[in-house]
Amino acid sequence: MARYAIGDVQGCFAEFTQLLDCMDFNAELDTVYLVGDLVNRGPDSLGMLHWMLQHRQAARTVLGNHDLHLLAVAAGLAKQKAGDTLDAVLAAPELDTFVDYLRHQPLMITLPDALIAHAGVWPGWAPARAQALADEAAAVLAGPDWRTFLPDMYGNQPSHWDEGLRGTDRLRFVINAMTRMRFVGADGALQLKYKGEIANAPAGLLPWFDWPARQPGPRVVCGHWSALGLHHDATVCALDTGCIWGGALTGIDLDSGQLFQVPAQQVYQSVGE
Repeated sequence: MARYAIGDVQGCFAEFTQLLDCMDFNAELDTVYLVGDLVNRGPDSLGMLHWMLQHRQAARTVLGNHDLHLLAVAAGLAKQKAGDTLDAVLAAPELDTFVDYLRHQPLMITLPDALIAHAGVWPGWAPARAQALADEAAAVLAGPDWRTFLPDMYGNQPSHWDEGLRGTDRLRFVINAMTRMRFVGADGALQLKYKGEIANAPAGLLPWFDWPARQPGPRVVCGHWSALGLHHDATVCALDTGCIWGGALTGIDLDSGQLFQVPAQQVYQSVGE
């Protein structure tokens, strides 16, 4: 009864199945946690979604920014971007099923020994507070007014968290923190424009997990930041190793700490996000 986590698949379904084979994953006994971005930019988002639906008893995922983008495009509230590879999903007869499945997925999963979120957990939140806020935003996405909210989801403001935030501003901050965050400022403000390596970051920016006032809690298992690569220590396990950019797909046994990787079969995208 093993527990695994896997980084951003983004439609690299062949590599995903290879990684499961490397893990000796048994869908009857084991559980695999996906850190979000199941879809987009890779070649087979359709295959990935079909697999997730067929293995609901063994596979859990949080939402990533590309999963949210698919929801918005499918609802006619956003357009595809350069590099998107969502046509097969959007043309599938099961599109409504995929949309219903994704919008009922959480933004964060709390395990006894780990917190799972796509981009990470805003460092000013204690774990229980982060889960409550993630649940609050996820309830809107799963609710009857999700189409009304999605256009308002986009944007970089507010950058500062305040418990007094309400409505769209409150939800946007939570979703940005859970699905887009990489760096914060010295005051903890989200800094969403720079997406590159830590060594080249503008002065004053810190990786969210290095913020000095970060709240203690279990290790955070996340992805999203391909320029960071594999970052594995006692407090953070970042698993996005850029499969779509010709890197690798990475997973971890959450109990033993053993890492697993399979190389990308090809370079699917030439410019990193």
